[in-house]
Amino acid sequence: MLKSRFGFAFDAAVLRVAPFLSHPSVHPNALTLFGTAISLAAAAEFAGGELRRGAALTALGGAFDLCDGVAARAQGRASRFGALLDSSLDRLVDVALLFGLALYYAGEGQRLWAWVAGVGLAGSVLTSYTKARAELWLRDFDAGLLERAERILLLIAGGALGLMPLALAGIALGSVATAIQRIIIAHRRLGAEPEEGRHE
Repeated sequence: MLKSRFGFAFDAAVLRVAPFLSHPSVHPNALTLFGTAISLAAAAEFAGGELRRGAALTALGGAFDLCDGVAARAQGRASRFGALLDSSLDRLVDVALLFGLALYYAGEGQRLWAWVAGVGLAGSVLTSYTKARAELWLRDFDAGLLERAERILLLIAGGALGLMPLALAGIALGSVATAIQRIIIAHRRLGAEPEEGRHE
């Protein structure tokens, strides 16, 4: 929802705060890799029970993830490979953060929240997959109640405010609901006629 609401209009605001992003020496793919490394460190902090530190690193990693696309567009470096790299590493970060939290709660004997984190992980992957598949046939498929930006913000808020179980519950419910929502919308837009290229 945040992405569809602000879109590329957000680029100008980011460039006003960080004008160096338009300089050719700041390579967008390097920002992607730095952000991923920081986010993986956040996952390790979550796994170790350092939830506030993990939230802070998640916010920092998210800032890099926000800036790489802005830099690519500002420099005219937007490419299919850059989009592939960014999307692939985003999925890695999503899995790592929630897996780290599942490990933490399992280690603390809080099996319920470990399972909730696991459901959130599965739901997050499914929301991304349904969108990727739908975009093979549908343009501008931005439907979704709880997209990646909202999930990351929930993790940051949950860790910073000591409300991680509540954040995980929101991610689990929201991501599953979003995946179902996307499947329903794709069905309506694609129609019920058989498709030629069906794969498992």
